[in-house]
Amino acid sequence: MPHLRVASINVNGIRAAVRNGMNAWLDAADVDVLTVQEVRGQDEHLEAAFPGWSVVHDESSAKGRAGVAIVSRRPALATRTDFGDEDFDSRGRWIEGDFLLGDRPLTIVSAYVHTGEADTPRQEEKWRFLDAMTERMRELGAPDGALALVTGDLNVGHRELDIKNWRGNRTKAGFLPRERAYFDRLLGPTGEEVVCVDGTVGTGMGWVDIGRRHHGEIDGPYTWWSMRGKAFDNDSGWRIDYHLATPALAERATGYAIARAATYAERWSDHAPVIVDYAY
Repeated sequence: MPHLRVASINVNGIRAAVRNGMNAWLDAADVDVLTVQEVRGQDEHLEAAFPGWSVVHDESSAKGRAGVAIVSRRPALATRTDFGDEDFDSRGRWIEGDFLLGDRPLTIVSAYVHTGEADTPRQEEKWRFLDAMTERMRELGAPDGALALVTGDLNVGHRELDIKNWRGNRTKAGFLPRERAYFDRLLGPTGEEVVCVDGTVGTGMGWVDIGRRHHGEIDGPYTWWSMRGKAFDNDSGWRIDYHLATPALAERATGYAIARAATYAERWSDHAPVIVDYAY
């Protein structure tokens, strides 16, 4: 069946990823669209990393930080980086590209949510981003039968299944109940009342976590492991890289895979690519 293969990856710096072997993986992956987070570089670094590809990039306001891109075999029909209130600096964290899935329009997002830090101004920025992300996802998912996909490093482990050491992270950014509640609402059944993990009540928006749907009720599989200690060797990771799809698109998803490196020495990022085929 014909499909569009979409992969997402936090490269942890595009120049370092290239030096460490990213292109060997990409050459074998047969990807049509690659969403990239934490570029930490300029346009010329992306163009050098992906010769012959179409590249759209939103560079961070802070030099050497963040940065998101969409890299594709065929150019996007349109791209957007407008996000949140005008006084909110979201540069380098949200970029949309419009493509065709067969003859249907499909919007693909590369998103890089703030890491945050509990009870600090950094966390306040993360709350503002999650608020804006929720509103934009409501808009993207509103048309009946809409095809939209939000990918990337969303820096929140939604459930206890998504973090190996969840008990030790309950008061830390990335697994705070309030953060997880955003995902309860995003992924709750459309229009239904959702009791969130932080005790609040919201309305489900119907988006589908393709990774969790594919794997079911098991631990992980994880997409990020610290470079420190034995986290990778012990598979002590977090599942924070997502493909979140509208219901109509989720029905077309097949072949979900996490391209975890075979050994620590073969890693070219602290994240692993997440790959899904979307049929048309």
